[in-house]
Amino acid sequence: MSQTWKKLSVAIATVGLLTASLAACSSERDSDSDTKATPGATTGASEGGGLIGIAMPTKALERWNRDGAHLVELLEDAGFETSLQYADNKTDQQISQIENMINDGAKVLVIASIDGTTLGPVLEQAAAKDVKVIAYDRLINETPNVDYYATFDNYKVGQMQGQFIEETLGLKDGKGPFNFEPFAGSPDDNNAKFFFQGAWDILKQYVENGKLVVPSGKAPKTDDQWTNIGILGWGSDDAQAEMENRLNSFYGGDTKVQVVLSPNDSLALGIAQALTGAGYKAGEGWPVLTGQDADQANVLNMLAGKQSMTVWKDTRALGDAVAKMVEEVVSGSEVTVNDTETYNNNVKVVPTLLLDPQVVTPDTVKKDLVDSGFYTASDLGL
Repeated sequence: MSQTWKKLSVAIATVGLLTASLAACSSERDSDSDTKATPGATTGASEGGGLIGIAMPTKALERWNRDGAHLVELLEDAGFETSLQYADNKTDQQISQIENMINDGAKVLVIASIDGTTLGPVLEQAAAKDVKVIAYDRLINETPNVDYYATFDNYKVGQMQGQFIEETLGLKDGKGPFNFEPFAGSPDDNNAKFFFQGAWDILKQYVENGKLVVPSGKAPKTDDQWTNIGILGWGSDDAQAEMENRLNSFYGGDTKVQVVLSPNDSLALGIAQALTGAGYKAGEGWPVLTGQDADQANVLNMLAGKQSMTVWKDTRALGDAVAKMVEEVVSGSEVTVNDTETYNNNVKVVPTLLLDPQVVTPDTVKKDLVDSGFYTASDLGL
């Protein structure tokens, strides 16, 4: 594989996890449909803290709701005002929201972009007003006007999924062949290529030696062809439709799918629904199915035997790190990063803070997700 795909494994200092409720703080500030960004309530904000704009892609995925609410809580506790906006996965809407945040006097913009290649013009406006920009979990490309990037080690996320499949099936020991269907994330999300490449660097050898057989033929032949199996917008319904098409076209009788690479939980949810509709049953030949994000519906599926694992990116830790970065930017302090080589947005290498993800399996749900306070036991029926 080209070195441009390789990620650096960078250890970072442990970020303290907050267990306070994330439900507060967002309901009065966010909107999927409003294109005008309105500053958040100033209750608890000390004078002079300033406005921080937070642009999130959509409310449709659980993780973005958690991320947005947590950032608002942290930043307002630190004395800032906040403007949290969701853009319903519409690029023009996100651009309008960012413009309004700039015009409202935001000191810093925290942006989880929908399409990381379309924000150049609006970020020129930000730069003209000396507004600093932190790309949140998705790299903003094709512009010099992104100052920092904070994310998880996304190549490692894919590696963890690939390694889980490798170990669960015993591929290293020569077991197989297994019928395998690979999926990839949204082609307009910069992270998706890292997720897929991390997994493919593990699994490609087994496709080539025949231990993983892809009846649908949808196995990328080159690094760039991952987009051919990408699900635009990370839609569960689209993933379900694609899986149903593969099952109807290439499977039947004694031919069963035995393993599915899903890069995240949204896709895994749709894939699981397709499998259920095709007559697959948990505990009776259900395929190995990967995921990412530890969404509640998927954790419940894991406990029900309908998903094998998820890669958990504790978004509270990401929010903690980004809130600290915001404070450092505003105060003029040195901003905490730990990777200044890897993330080239085609204009510049963006200074980056990387956090480590972790694998969660049905057996570790309580220890990892409940004992840490990410979910309550009642959330998961435990």
